[in-house]
Amino acid sequence: MANIYVTRRIPEAGLKLLEEKFGKFEMNKEDRILSKEELMEKVKGRDAVLSLLTDNVDEDVIIAAGPQCKIFANYAVGFNNINIEAATKHGVMVSNTPGVLTDTTADFAISLMFAVARRLVEGDKYMRSGKYQFWGPMLMLGKEITNKTIGIVGAGRIGSNIAYKLHKGFNMKVIYHDRNIKPEIEKDLNAIRVDLDTLCKEADYIFINMNYVPETHHLINENNIKLMRPDTVIINTARGPIIEEKALVKALQEKRIFGAGLDVFEKEPEMEPGLVDLDNVVIEPHIGSATIDTRNNMAIIAAKNIIQALSGETPECLVNPEVLNK
Repeated sequence: MANIYVTRRIPEAGLKLLEEKFGKFEMNKEDRILSKEELMEKVKGRDAVLSLLTDNVDEDVIIAAGPQCKIFANYAVGFNNINIEAATKHGVMVSNTPGVLTDTTADFAISLMFAVARRLVEGDKYMRSGKYQFWGPMLMLGKEITNKTIGIVGAGRIGSNIAYKLHKGFNMKVIYHDRNIKPEIEKDLNAIRVDLDTLCKEADYIFINMNYVPETHHLINENNIKLMRPDTVIINTARGPIIEEKALVKALQEKRIFGAGLDVFEKEPEMEPGLVDLDNVVIEPHIGSATIDTRNNMAIIAAKNIIQALSGETPECLVNPEVLNK
């Protein structure tokens, strides 16, 4: 019988699959993140571990799991919380849950754009505080959306999905920055690939949609934030450290850009001091994929990745295929 550990409760759809296949498994039933010491103790002797993006799976944790461990199945599309190089070195497969959350996260990023551009949260607070006395021609002026330019930083599944929806639905011009040319969106949306500085200068709305790796740390920083216009809006639903949060907060405080919509933070769950006091930013608790259907499907995919790995098959969502050559 397989020895499986789940680091925190996930939706029942995934747990049911594990139970049907393996009978028993152990799970952290407390709604909290395990300390490194706790995690190392809990993964000892496991054949598979279902981890969350809040688990720091470094080489120490991977070694603690033992040589019999086949897979760390991450319940997330991102996997920057796992030391992939170390996992591969020790012959451990790592998987994620891509694709299933594309629409959900794209829709959420777009909703953040609307919330910032039309000052929806600020207006809600204004009403709840009893400040609204009468309509005025200068009250809560926001930004236009239709016919404006979006800049997609990372035109993968989610970035391309955002581009399609906003171009087709709101006639928005699409420019994008990516390591690779994206012929589909260039053909279908007349999207133009540009360097990052050009994107920062020209886009009305900038969407961050790339994986967080050492090369993307502070990709959006003080230097290119200075290139943005006073009416620029930044939306980040990817990973917090892609943006230099201190520089972003300073720009928002000084009104050098119009606003930001943030679902992720550089030192999550902590936020840069001053961010919480700003009216020109909408802040959310990392809920980009938080719909019932999507979270259920993520649980199913994570469970299937474990089932495939322990059945001698290659997990469908394997992120380190080089491990197969070990």
